[in-house]
Amino acid sequence: MAHSSVDAVPGAPPTLRTVRPDGTPVYRYQPRPGRPPVSVNRFDADAAHANLPPDHRHAHDFLVLVYVEEGAGSFRVDGAERPLRAGDVHAVSPGQVIDVATVTTLARGRAWSVAFTPDAVPALASVSPLAWTRHPLLALFASGAGHGRVGEADRPNWSAWLAELVEELGDPGRLGAHEAVAALLTRMLVAAARLAPSAPGTPDPLVERVFAEIEATFREPVSAADVARTLGYTPGHLTTVLRRRTGRPLLYWITERRMTEVRRMLRETDLSLDAIAARAGLRDATYLVRRFRDRYGITPQRWRRTQRT
Repeated sequence: MAHSSVDAVPGAPPTLRTVRPDGTPVYRYQPRPGRPPVSVNRFDADAAHANLPPDHRHAHDFLVLVYVEEGAGSFRVDGAERPLRAGDVHAVSPGQVIDVATVTTLARGRAWSVAFTPDAVPALASVSPLAWTRHPLLALFASGAGHGRVGEADRPNWSAWLAELVEELGDPGRLGAHEAVAALLTRMLVAAARLAPSAPGTPDPLVERVFAEIEATFREPVSAADVARTLGYTPGHLTTVLRRRTGRPLLYWITERRMTEVRRMLRETDLSLDAIAARAGLRDATYLVRRFRDRYGITPQRWRRTQRT
């Protein structure tokens, strides 16, 4: 939802990453050097999608929190209808499909969306993407959650956090701005997690098996076909099933796990790109640079420098 807003505030607009076989575009977060990987948009729920075709469906490869300040209505995520009411908080996970054609709102609707990547929060920066939905900070993003409601007494806090987040993002060069952004986003994720159901959804056994195999082998030069064969499936079938159940194909999860490890080593070590590539299951430094730049819009060397400054 974040890429088609009005009254946008500092952040980089998402760019088209790929288009799924069913025609659904998937947008990626385009980071800006020297800025936290966070953007905030305030939008009128009626106007936010006015410039999109009526059948527009889309997904993101980043995390999105939506907070509704005013208005009422509904929209659909992965085919399930969600309410849009004052005080509602929605967590949209990477790969989930938002159906804009079903957005219905009343007049004076006003909401905020916060788009971010895990690098924005120190507690999540080195967490495997395979474990995101099990991390306490991302409880609202877990299967079976996705939506919570803020009590009236706490709603001014959410508006204040968002306003302060906008202020800090507006001057990223100010002393402590990055730390302030991380602290504010962490505070919002804690508050959102406390709105999640106390009983988490039941994990999908097949998805858990796939993720366990990826976690055990991603440092080796294994392919999606290797993982599928190990689990007793054809690559095409497992990719189709995984896309249907998680929103993303098998190769995406393998690549994302490797890129998380690459970012960790860039941030925490002085290893050369060749050594990092070897330890992350990638062919060589040239391939690492190409994949990293395609994924994050920046070279790994430059990303490392921005993290250390």
